[in-house]
Amino acid sequence: MEPITHFLTGACLGRAGFNRKTALATLTMTLAAEASDIDMLGYLKSPTFGFAHHRGITHTFVGIPFVAAAVLLLVWMIEQFRRRFGNQTKREARLLRRRLPTKPRWSLLYLFALVACLSHILLDYTNNYGVRPFEPFSYRWHAWDIVFIYEPLLYVALLGGLVLPALFGLINEEIGSRSRRPRGQIGAILGLCGVLAVWSVRDFEHRKAVSAMNSRVYRGVDPLRVSAFPQPLNFLDWYGVAETQDFYAQTEIVNGEVDPHEDMVIRYKPEVTRAAIAAQNTYLGRVFMDWSRYPLLETEVRDGGQRYVVQFLDLRFRPPGNPRALLSPRMDLDSNLDPVAVWWGERKDPGALTEEMR
Repeated sequence: MEPITHFLTGACLGRAGFNRKTALATLTMTLAAEASDIDMLGYLKSPTFGFAHHRGITHTFVGIPFVAAAVLLLVWMIEQFRRRFGNQTKREARLLRRRLPTKPRWSLLYLFALVACLSHILLDYTNNYGVRPFEPFSYRWHAWDIVFIYEPLLYVALLGGLVLPALFGLINEEIGSRSRRPRGQIGAILGLCGVLAVWSVRDFEHRKAVSAMNSRVYRGVDPLRVSAFPQPLNFLDWYGVAETQDFYAQTEIVNGEVDPHEDMVIRYKPEVTRAAIAAQNTYLGRVFMDWSRYPLLETEVRDGGQRYVVQFLDLRFRPPGNPRALLSPRMDLDSNLDPVAVWWGERKDPGALTEEMR
C-alpha cells in the first residue's frame, strides 16, 4: 500500500490500547508501520535497481526485526532530543491527566514495533503487487489481490477512527464534560474493524469474480488460469485476465458478470523472438519475469534490423484502454542483441546497464 495507509494503520494500532502500556507507543508504531518502505530509496540509484529491491528483505519475516530495531533507535533519539530541549515536566503532566504512561518501556516498544512492521507486510499482501515474506528461504511472490495499492475506503475507516474521537472530545469540553480517560481507543479499534470489514467484502467479491471467470470459455477454449484484480477508485468492479494456450483475455467483471459490456480484449501471445529471449536474460529481464504474473514481451524491429525494442508488460497493470505503461519498462538492443538502453516511461535508466555489467 502507499505510505498514508501504513501511517494511519500504525497510528490506529498505537491508540487502540498499546499506548496505555508505555509512553511513545503511538509514535513508535506509526513510524514502524511505514518503515519497511525504506527500500524505496533504491529508486534514487536507478529505477531498475529500485524495482529489483522494492518489497525485498525489509518486507520479510527475517528483515523486520532489524527494521523494528532501527525504528526504536530513531524513537530513542527523538526522545533524547525532546528531553534535552523540550518541556518534559509539562508533557508528563499532560500524560498523567489522561492517565497515560509517562516513561517509555523500551522492550515493550520493540515488540510493538514488530507488530506494526507485520501490519506493513499484511497490508502489502492484500494488493495485487505482492510481497515475498519468506525471503531469503523462498522468493515466491504472494498476493491476495483484494484491494488496489490505494483504497479510499481504508482512508475513511482509519481517518474516522483517529479524527472522530478528537471531535467528540471537543464537543464534551464545550458542554463541560471533561473526561480524564485516554481518548481515542474505541475510535481506533472501530477504525481497524472498518479495515477488516472492507477486506471481508472485497474478499467475497474477489472470490465471486474469480469463480465467474473460471466458469466460462474464451473463444471456445477453457482457460489455463484466471485472475481478478481490483480497480482503482472502484469498490465493486474488477479487472479480469484469463490465460489460454495462445492468448490472454482481458475483461471487466461487474457484480459477478464477466464482460457485461461485450468489450473483451483478446491479446495473442507474440512470437518468442531472439530479441525477446536476449532481453529476458538481462538483469532487468530476470527481475521482471520473476515478479510478473502475466508477462507479455512485445518486440519491435527498427532501422532495418539494426536495432530492436522490447517492451515488458505485465497484464495485471495494463488493463484495456489504459494508455499509461505502468511498471512497463522497455529495452533497446543493438544488432548483436546487446542491451544499449533501458527506459521507464520517458526516463532513461543508465543504472540498468551498470547492474547488467556486475
